[in-house]
Amino acid sequence: MVTKTRPRAVLSGPQCCPAGLGEPMTRDSAESLAQILKAVADPARLQLLALLRSAVDGEACVCDLTEPLGLTQPTVSHHLKVLVEAGLVRRERRGTWAWYSSVPDRIAEIGALFC
Repeated sequence: MVTKTRPRAVLSGPQCCPAGLGEPMTRDSAESLAQILKAVADPARLQLLALLRSAVDGEACVCDLTEPLGLTQPTVSHHLKVLVEAGLVRRERRGTWAWYSSVPDRIAEIGALFC
């Protein structure tokens, strides 16, 4: 019996491993990917991404993110820093405040890993 496999959609994963999990990867690629996955493997960070993606202008000040999460400003700032370092969020300084927005293409790359 011959089994037919469905052709895989051509999606590009993160820069570290554009083929996603569809082929072997180097240790460096695995470590880079692990950093991204660790960044989203926290409930508060997932909530932050959802808040930023659903914000009216697609961005929010850290002062607007503390109450919905029920966390202190330093804790929210730490989580945002992790997301910025993973490339999933952008930070823009405006006076004394920092404004954050998600990076949709980078977030889509995570989804491409599993396609």
